[in-house]
Amino acid sequence: MEAGGEKERVLKQRQVLLFFVLLGIAQAAFKPRHYSVAEEMESGSFVANLLKDLGLEIGELAVRGPRVVSKGKKLNLQVDRQTGDLWLNEKLDREELCGPTEPCVLPFQVLLENPLQIFQAELQVRDINDHSPVFLDKEMILKISESIPPGTTFLVERAQDLDVGNNSLQNYTLSPNFHFRLKLQNSSNGILPQLVLDKALDREEQPEIRLTLTALDGGTPPRSGSALVRVEVVDINDNAPEFAKLLYEVQIPENSPIGSQVATVSARDLDIGTNGEISYTFFQASEDIRNTFRINTESGELLLTQKLDFESVQTYTLNIQATDGGGLSGSCVVFVQVMDLNDNPPELTISTLINHIPENLQETIVAVFSVSDPDSGDNGKMVCFIQDDLPFFLKPSVENFYTLVINTALDRESRSEYNVTITVTDLGSPRLKTQHNITIWVSDVNDNAPTFTESSYTLFIRENNSPALHVGSVSATDRDSGSNAQVTYSLLPAQDPHLPLASLVSINADNGHLFALRSLDYEALRTFEFLVGATDAGSPAMSSEALVRVVVLDDNDNSPFVLYPLQNGSAPCIELVPRAAETGYLVTKVVAVDGDSGQNAWLSYQLLKATEPGLFSVWAHNGEVRTARLLSERDAAKHRLVVLVRDNGEPPRSTSVTVHVLLVDGFSQPYLPLPEVAPDEAQADLLTVYLVIALASVSSLFLFSVILFVAVRLCRRNRATSVGRYPVPEGHFPSHLVDVNGTGTLSQSYQYEVCLTGGSGTSEFKFLKPIIPNFLSQGAERVSETNASFRNSFEFS
Repeated sequence: MEAGGEKERVLKQRQVLLFFVLLGIAQAAFKPRHYSVAEEMESGSFVANLLKDLGLEIGELAVRGPRVVSKGKKLNLQVDRQTGDLWLNEKLDREELCGPTEPCVLPFQVLLENPLQIFQAELQVRDINDHSPVFLDKEMILKISESIPPGTTFLVERAQDLDVGNNSLQNYTLSPNFHFRLKLQNSSNGILPQLVLDKALDREEQPEIRLTLTALDGGTPPRSGSALVRVEVVDINDNAPEFAKLLYEVQIPENSPIGSQVATVSARDLDIGTNGEISYTFFQASEDIRNTFRINTESGELLLTQKLDFESVQTYTLNIQATDGGGLSGSCVVFVQVMDLNDNPPELTISTLINHIPENLQETIVAVFSVSDPDSGDNGKMVCFIQDDLPFFLKPSVENFYTLVINTALDRESRSEYNVTITVTDLGSPRLKTQHNITIWVSDVNDNAPTFTESSYTLFIRENNSPALHVGSVSATDRDSGSNAQVTYSLLPAQDPHLPLASLVSINADNGHLFALRSLDYEALRTFEFLVGATDAGSPAMSSEALVRVVVLDDNDNSPFVLYPLQNGSAPCIELVPRAAETGYLVTKVVAVDGDSGQNAWLSYQLLKATEPGLFSVWAHNGEVRTARLLSERDAAKHRLVVLVRDNGEPPRSTSVTVHVLLVDGFSQPYLPLPEVAPDEAQADLLTVYLVIALASVSSLFLFSVILFVAVRLCRRNRATSVGRYPVPEGHFPSHLVDVNGTGTLSQSYQYEVCLTGGSGTSEFKFLKPIIPNFLSQGAERVSETNASFRNSFEFS
């Protein structure tokens, strides 16, 4: 009865917890609460009281465990758990937080931990008039030709004001003078001041005019800043510089190094002399632009002077002015777009974490966290996941919040500690990720079988090892005590019936040490697997098993084997090379293999000996034998090359191969004897005649044998008919022809007649002798090939 009541109480607790979680998620989806505060307020200033908005009483707030969480940690707010008052922990600078953006609204969340409930809120930082208008250049110089007609408009640099709204720049004033008046033009970038010439200039009368330009904001009280405009009257210059393009659009990655070329602007002036000399400068450029870019005054090359950051500034609009020596100027716009790179990994912030979890609980929240990424586009999109082999899952919430929840009831006997790795990956290229490890401990129970420290073991042993070599160890633990914790190790029967496990390895029953019983050969057995059992001394005994994989490492114990040309004692393979061959002519290719693996099987080729050094060369990597120079009549006709094939083992092994090369005048008569090789060729022709005669004799003998065999069979059939029920027993002396092809160590193909003793049941060989040696047939094939070669040569001629 007590167990049933306890189970019912746990079920009710789970239902109440699930109800509060769903209630918190539903309330989090409502419209966020809005609060407002002026910038530059002192730390500890009151913002708002959250009790009414949260729908809680004073006593409930402390129990619920409130916490303020902001994305990117831009806000530093603190909530009083007793009164519900929201305070500032530091001064807020609206210009630093939001820049020119208005209104300056910063989102944050109020997190109630017990039970989980998330409230969305936002804080608006109101601007105050704490910045005066500032001209970046305290003195502006305008060079104006005396021929400029009245009514001409001249742009001057506008002032910068970091405040927004009414506190931003609102008006300009110009000191009284006889020649200029001030004209204000509204644009998307604010008010642009312009000087309009009302009266023609006369350099002889007044070569310079000094004007004071004052910028006023709309604050209370208003702030102002001034700059000196110095107008220098110059002589007539009737052509102003003209840019090739009025708009330059440039894209530059944010990781571009300092000093990189951004763009090059070009202007043309039809004047000559001083009036045609052009210099390039920034026009109405902010301090940020001047710190980020530099322009070459002579070439118009725009260079980068500091690192770009897409997350801070995405675009730059640069006004470039080209001024000639006469004072006339033209302007163009360079629009620089900063391309975003995936240079910011995702950020993960843990809000709630419970490290100790009782077993047998399901759907329990372990952790609450949020993720963020300051990049844009796919670079800012994130995917959050954990390992697949854990009894946990991630449950997404609002505003990139996640909860880590237990999937199934935990069992301490199977695992008492879990290391959960939360991985947050963005979708940029290349992808960046952030990992956060959480360790979770589970509670207590008993009765467990021995557990191996690893589910599978991989052991490495080099081939040609000495017997009884210690290969490695396996280890198992039992959480029980006394005799139930005494573990005995053993080898389990091999799953592969063809694996002689008992002759390969043995195990120490006390400590799990594994030993190799005999020397292993990598070329015969590269890897094998077997199961190891661990049994405790309990009653009844409990056991477990683990997989052990033994990997045999290769040793350089095999020399290279030459596949071509064959080196089996038969007639040498002669390569024919025309004397007209060009340099680099491919004579033949040495093909070799190595029974080892890895770098022990990497082969290189080297010309060891040559009849005439310098005439042939061998490529080290592919074994191609080529001519190293042009052939001449003075070169010998027969050449013998010795090629060394070496592997890359330690120490290296090598094999040499002999290549015979015959120089001929052409391929039309490849086997005609040359003066210096006439004796050998005569012997070859004589051998060919012998082979033809032998082939004719064998063919005649074979025909005679067939006729004789048919006659004998006919005679036996007639005799069997006459004798009737007394046939001759032939089964005791069977005759079989065994064909042995030259696939092994034999260089030729042979056919043997094998007679077995009849009736003994032992099938022992009575005699073994070759019937027809295949070298005769090979001689016939060579004669046929020779005739075909002659025919092809004549047809080619």
